Amino acid sequence: MAGAALSARAPQGPTAPAPALDAAQHLFYSGKYVEAIAATAPLRQVPASALGAYELRTSALHFRIKRLLGSAKDKEAAFKQCQSCPGLLKEFMADATAGRALAREGLKGAPRDEARLYLLAKLDLNEVWLNNSTLGRRKGFGLYKDARREIDGVLAINPNNLRARVAHAWIDYAVDTRVPFGFKWILGGGDRKRALKNMREAAAMKGGHWEQAEASFGLWEMLVAEKMTNDALTVARQLIVTFPENEELQRFVASGGAKKPPLS
Repeated sequence: MAGAALSARAPQGPTAPAPALDAAQHLFYSGKYVEAIAATAPLRQVPASALGAYELRTSALHFRIKRLLGSAKDKEAAFKQCQSCPGLLKEFMADATAGRALAREGLKGAPRDEARLYLLAKLDLNEVWLNNSTLGRRKGFGLYKDARREIDGVLAINPNNLRARVAHAWIDYAVDTRVPFGFKWILGGGDRKRALKNMREAAAMKGGHWEQAEASFGLWEMLVAEKMTNDALTVARQLIVTFPENEELQRFVASGGAKKPPLS
């Protein structure tokens, strides 16, 4: 979910290569997933950018797989027919595992580090969304519970953490719209109307450039899913000013909202 989805600036020290991570972020939000995957690869080896690079790279790998599979109803068959997907999935799992280990190690000495705790939750959610939404594989219930607890932990530390509010809205929306009624309570419940309201509020909050981009993309996707085309077009036109190379935004705006993006 961008996009769910989408990516994080790492907890950064004064020597962090912010321009390199910023460039990779721009590639991601421009829909240049192959380029974003390549740009984040070396940043995993730089301590100041490693955790953010793992989170961003898993997001880009997920969205690359999603694009390759397209809108096929039989997702498992589509995956088997995709020559590059198994390799991309292997890279995703390796990065998700390494990123989680790095986040947990840092949290041992600073358990209330909200940036690290959020990135741990986002890595968990990236895997949950990849398996359950993109690949159609019903797995990762433990990871989902971990991610929900971690997001709640971030919001307990800082209720105004923009990225955590976006993630919480996506969880709320996904549980209400994609989970059979009898199982929703097991996942903590969900409410699509509340999710959309909270995403609107998140998109209106002040925050860092990438945090605001993530919230705006999330709002756009939810509005599209809810068939609120005029509102979705307004958000898309705002986003395309900053990300003019994003082809999904281009198609959506040019078609007057007829060509919809795939929901994260």
